[in-house]
Amino acid sequence: MNNLYKGRKGEDIAAEFFISKQYRILCRNYKTAVGELDLVAQDKDTLVFIEVKSRMSDKYGAPGEALTSFKRRKISQVAAQYIKRKKAAPAAVRFDVLEIFLSEGRVNHIEDAFESCVRFSF
Repeated sequence: MNNLYKGRKGEDIAAEFFISKQYRILCRNYKTAVGELDLVAQDKDTLVFIEVKSRMSDKYGAPGEALTSFKRRKISQVAAQYIKRKKAAPAAVRFDVLEIFLSEGRVNHIEDAFESCVRFSF
């Protein structure tokens, strides 16, 4: 299974997972020159930026362990651009990670996985 297929399959699973949890999916694959957000969702009054990490197994570590400080910084910067461009003024912002183990059909939702390195002004 190639990485592009794994990524798309993981994002489809993630969207279904969050919809089942009553989140409203606002955007998938939001891209800027800085980077990309896998999913943007609304959880009540909270704007949630979701990084999806898919792996066939945890043989080489948990999928979320691949989320480096560099990647977290990029996600934070793109999230700030999203808020500014969409003129979104949420009550709160949160960064979640959804780990997907494709071979097992298992997911692990890490809510509030990290704090943004960017200050948001609403």
